[in-house]
Amino acid sequence: MEKLSYASESSTSPWTTYLRQIDRVAPYLGDLSRWIDTLRHPKRALIVDIPLQMDDGSIRHFEGYRVQHNLSRGPGKGGIRYHPDVDLNEVMALSAWMTIKCAAVNLPYGGAKGGIRVDPFALSDGELERLTRRYTSEIGIIIGPQKDIPAPDVGTNGKVMAWIMDTYSMNHGTTITGVVTGKPIHLGGSLGREKATGRGVFVTGREVARRAGIETEGARVAVQGFGNVGSEAARLFAEIGARIVAIQDHTATLFNDQGIDMAALSEWQIQHKQIAGFPGAQEIDSEAFWTTPMDILIPAALEGQITLERAKLLSCKLVLEGANGPTFPEADDILSERGVIIVPDVVCNAGGVTVSYFEWVQDMASFFWSEEEINARMDKIMTDAMVHVWEKARDKSCSLRTAAYIVACERILMARKDRGIYPG
Repeated sequence: MEKLSYASESSTSPWTTYLRQIDRVAPYLGDLSRWIDTLRHPKRALIVDIPLQMDDGSIRHFEGYRVQHNLSRGPGKGGIRYHPDVDLNEVMALSAWMTIKCAAVNLPYGGAKGGIRVDPFALSDGELERLTRRYTSEIGIIIGPQKDIPAPDVGTNGKVMAWIMDTYSMNHGTTITGVVTGKPIHLGGSLGREKATGRGVFVTGREVARRAGIETEGARVAVQGFGNVGSEAARLFAEIGARIVAIQDHTATLFNDQGIDMAALSEWQIQHKQIAGFPGAQEIDSEAFWTTPMDILIPAALEGQITLERAKLLSCKLVLEGANGPTFPEADDILSERGVIIVPDVVCNAGGVTVSYFEWVQDMASFFWSEEEINARMDKIMTDAMVHVWEKARDKSCSLRTAAYIVACERILMARKDRGIYPG
C-alpha cells in the first residue's frame, strides 16, 4: 500500500493510531479484507484558507479542514473542532473514527470531521462569527443534509452550529436546518443532544460492568475532562451509587476518596468557569491522577491521553473511552494483558452521534420527539450495539475494541463491495 503523503505519520500521531487499529482487525475480515485499503484512504480532504478581518482592522489568515473519510453507508457525519492544535493528521483520524463509530452502532452515515487551527477563546464573538461564516462558505461545496452533516466538537457549540446553518441556508436561498446537528432547540435542535454523549458512556459502561461482574454501586470512578461528556457521565454514575473520587480538566486535578459532590462541583464550574479552587476536594498534581485508586476510568478529554507509561500505573478494572482515541495501541496491549476491560470510543461515546442522527431525522420530517423518547431510543441503540460487540468479542476471543472494529468494518466493506467501483 502506498503511504499517504499529505499527513505526517509519527508513531504517536492520531492517524497512525487509527491505521494500526485497522491493521489489527484485518485478519478477522475474511474475503472482505480484499477491500480493506478503502479504510486506509480518506475519500476526500479539503484544506481551506480563511481570511479574517479582526476587530482592530488587521487581517489574519487561519487554516481550516473538512475531511470525508468514507461515504459508503450514507452521508458524512462528524464534528467541527476549533483548537490551536488542529491539523490535517488529526482531522483525518477523527473522520476515520467517525466512519467506524457510525457503522459500529449501525447508523446510516459515513465518517467526516472538520476543524480550524485557532484558539476560539482568543477571539471576540464578532471575530468568531465571521471566522465561522467564511469557513462555512469555503466548505459549503462538500457539505449538505444529504452529503455531509457537521456537528459541535471541541471549541464549538450550538451557537456556532446556528451560524453554519444560517450561512449555508443564505447561500442556498432557503432555510436548511438539516445541514448541521447540535443546533439550539428553537432552530431545529433535538432535546437530549447536549447530554447524549455522556449518557452513552454511562449506558455502555453500565452494560459492560454488569456483564463483567463489576459492581457499580460504591465503585471509585475517575474522570478526565469535565465538559458535557465527563460531567454527565459522572453525574449518572453518582446517581447509581458510584463515588466520583477524581476529576481532572485543564485547570486542576481534584481528589476526594469519599466522593466529589457532582451538583456542588457543577454549580462551582458554572460560577467560576473552571473546577480549580473547588472547596469540596483536594487539588493534586496532574500526573497523580493516573495513580489514583480507582475502579472505573473515564477519559473524556482529548486523544492520546493513556500512554504506555500511564497504562502501567492505572489501578482500574474498566476504562470507558468518552474521548476519541484516548488510548495508544501499545497502552491498549498493556491494559489487556493486565485484565483491564476497555469499552472503545467508537461505541462508548457514540451517544452524541446517535442523537445527532435523531436530530437530522426530526429536521427532515419537521416532527420532533420528547426528551423521554430520545433517551429511550438512544439507550436501546447503545445497549444493542454494546451487546452485539460483547458477543462478537466472546465469539472471536478478542478485545472489545477489536470486536467493535470487526462489526463496523464488516458493515462498511460489505457496503463498499456491493456498491462496486465506479466506473467498474
